Amino acid sequence: MTDQPPVGPDPDEHTWRWEYDGYDPARERLREALCTLGNGYFATRGAAPECAADAVHYPGTYHAGCYNRLTSRVAGRTVENEDMVNLPNWLPLRFRIRSRDTGEPGPWLGPDTEHVLDHRLVLDLAGGVLTRWTRWRDAGSRVLSVRQERLVHMGDPHLAALRTEFTAENWTGTLEVRAALDGDVRNEGVARYRALNGDHLTGWRTGEAPQDVLWLACRTRSSAVDVALATRCRSTGPGVPAVAAERAERSVTHRLLVPLRAGGPAVTVDKTVALHTSQDAAISDPVDAAVHDVTAAPGFAVLRAGHRAAWRRLWRRGELKVPGEPGRLLRLHLFHVLQTLSPHTAELDVGVPARGLHGEAYRGHVFWDELFVLPYLNLHFPEVSRALLGYRHRRLGRAVQDAAAAGHRGAMYPWQSGSDGREETQVLHLNPRSGRWLPDHSRLQHHVGCAVAYNVWTYARTTGDTEFLHGPGAEMLLQIARFWGDLATWDADLGRYRIRGVVGPDEYHDAYPGAERPGIDDNAYTNVTAAWVLGRALDVLGDLPAPRRAELTEHLGLTAAETDRWREVGRMLHVPWHHGVISQFQGYGDLAELDWEAYRRRYGTIRRLDRILEAEGDSVNRYQASKQADVLMLGHLFPAARLADVLGSLGHRLDPDVWRTTVDYYLRRTSHGSTLSSVVHAWVLARAHPAESWRFCQEALVGDVADVQGGTTPEGIHLGAMGGTLDLVQRGLTGLEPEGDMLRLDPVALPELSHFTVTLRHRGHWGVRLRLDGGRLHVDVPHSAQAPLRLALGDHVVSVAPGTRFTVELPTP
Repeated sequence: MTDQPPVGPDPDEHTWRWEYDGYDPARERLREALCTLGNGYFATRGAAPECAADAVHYPGTYHAGCYNRLTSRVAGRTVENEDMVNLPNWLPLRFRIRSRDTGEPGPWLGPDTEHVLDHRLVLDLAGGVLTRWTRWRDAGSRVLSVRQERLVHMGDPHLAALRTEFTAENWTGTLEVRAALDGDVRNEGVARYRALNGDHLTGWRTGEAPQDVLWLACRTRSSAVDVALATRCRSTGPGVPAVAAERAERSVTHRLLVPLRAGGPAVTVDKTVALHTSQDAAISDPVDAAVHDVTAAPGFAVLRAGHRAAWRRLWRRGELKVPGEPGRLLRLHLFHVLQTLSPHTAELDVGVPARGLHGEAYRGHVFWDELFVLPYLNLHFPEVSRALLGYRHRRLGRAVQDAAAAGHRGAMYPWQSGSDGREETQVLHLNPRSGRWLPDHSRLQHHVGCAVAYNVWTYARTTGDTEFLHGPGAEMLLQIARFWGDLATWDADLGRYRIRGVVGPDEYHDAYPGAERPGIDDNAYTNVTAAWVLGRALDVLGDLPAPRRAELTEHLGLTAAETDRWREVGRMLHVPWHHGVISQFQGYGDLAELDWEAYRRRYGTIRRLDRILEAEGDSVNRYQASKQADVLMLGHLFPAARLADVLGSLGHRLDPDVWRTTVDYYLRRTSHGSTLSSVVHAWVLARAHPAESWRFCQEALVGDVADVQGGTTPEGIHLGAMGGTLDLVQRGLTGLEPEGDMLRLDPVALPELSHFTVTLRHRGHWGVRLRLDGGRLHVDVPHSAQAPLRLALGDHVVSVAPGTRFTVELPTP
């Protein structure tokens, strides 16, 4: 039994297959998350169709951007939470053998009910198809073999299909099959949320349509999103049975009696489903749209062929080839990124859900994970990046209102965002180790606004989309800069501006020891990125065409006095230091040192050190201990020379020795309680400590596959970490930086990642291929009518004409 893909006879072919042998209930939810199928519009977890939600299985289906808000009573308080809604389950397909003598049905077959002889699950990444083979032996020693193929169509985002082939190995008789749509579902996929209200659906309706089509409709309780699914069920094989329909209040079912013969051919049951919601464009009624789509859908074989063709197109645009086990893992990561954020996403009003469309952790909310995902998309699917930034722009008005409510100007983006852009961060969170509900201050992570600004800037810099930058992009940048300019306060004793009462990416430190108010002061990551935002906002303002500048300054009421303040704050923000290193925040160096080895001996895994200490009656706020070293995040966002420039503009000198000392300092004080921590450390260490970098790279690669966070992946994959590993190869190891119409390269080869190929899109050049091989970097520019592609390597600039290759020898380490 394995949760790693075994080595196959054809290594290249095997990198496209993710396999599990044997049935393991303890690992089932992890496999369901990793075998999720989606198309950017909706996704369904890889649960067995014959299994309902229980302690082992959780067959969730999620539509991008479909949220609902409910209230709950928790710890004596009424709290409100918005969740990405678990929609009606389209998977159910149950079967049982009827007695040949009496016609009485036996028990429903499932992996937890009857004896499983063989079980194998294969996820085909190339074509986006999940295939399962299972053999059962029932109490009467009858052996039934079942083969299932499942897809969520990448070509038509509203369609999904399930093909099931039944074979009787040693008996002849009748198999009863029931294929249903089940609307009686709740949000209950995360154990620590089960004290909260999860009944998001209401108003169920069912009906029948011509050609044996059944439909189910319902509505979300508060957001009033109408949801409709329609299904068609067909069977092929000897003695094709009639299909009967059954309707209940919250479900519809196709019922078939399938004749099987020992040694005879398999009988196939094909289930095709369409999903629509009232959020869709160009429809009048979700029920009509779903019924129309499923009625018009071709048979399974044609659907599968179109689905595979759509995936081939995606893989060509998103090529990332790395040999060996790292390549297999990276391909799985890219598969899940594309299932969550596909070209279909560009048609929707959605952000980047931190846990994909793969489960209910974080309630499907949007955090800052786009910071790790958009850099990959910018170079492959820029239309998707622009749409995701559009999600932020459409919520700019709410961010401005929330800033005003907090007494500030500008835009204060929420740490957790959902449907309308209000702050969705919970006010209480549960520590499952102690069982206590505690105040949640993570809404003070105002640095999320810097992430939005950084994504606006890097998207425009990469794609050359000045229309976006001068339009919605400029408006976001200026309003975010306005927030930082207003939030900063002057400290006469320091002779510096300060930003007080925030929480950094670290998250462990949400207050000073014994303090009554939450938040810490002068978080280095927050202050440095705020200064950078202020500078970029002034750059954009200066670059705007005069009519647009006049229009925008009038609209925002922007004055010369305010922009002068931005310039001053951007030069004078306080960045604390201690012992010759950048301090995570003011006073960090005064905190107690933690006995790391003692805690490792006592607990083994201490990734969630905050929960461990709280359960002991202590607080991580007392210690120099970080969930993720947010100072090192600066080295992830900015190449060394640029980071030195940013700090230099603030009056600090950052040379390689100081940065290396800072990195080493925080390496010893980080618990890596976030999956993003390994990505950042791998990136930052790649040039300074390759061996250490590879260790963190390995951890980032297996983070979800091995569920290194201890039970979190079954609740949904970590999309930011997956996108971050792709970008580590694409930009971290190539040193790739777009500069206008030029690509700057500064490649470095980790010994374990010294061979790889990346295909990207830069401005008008499609399919530019970067290949690192044998100490050489090859750049192939496809034929086109574009001007030559300019490449910069150090001080050397070359022009590579379309249809030619440029090769450079890498310096020997």
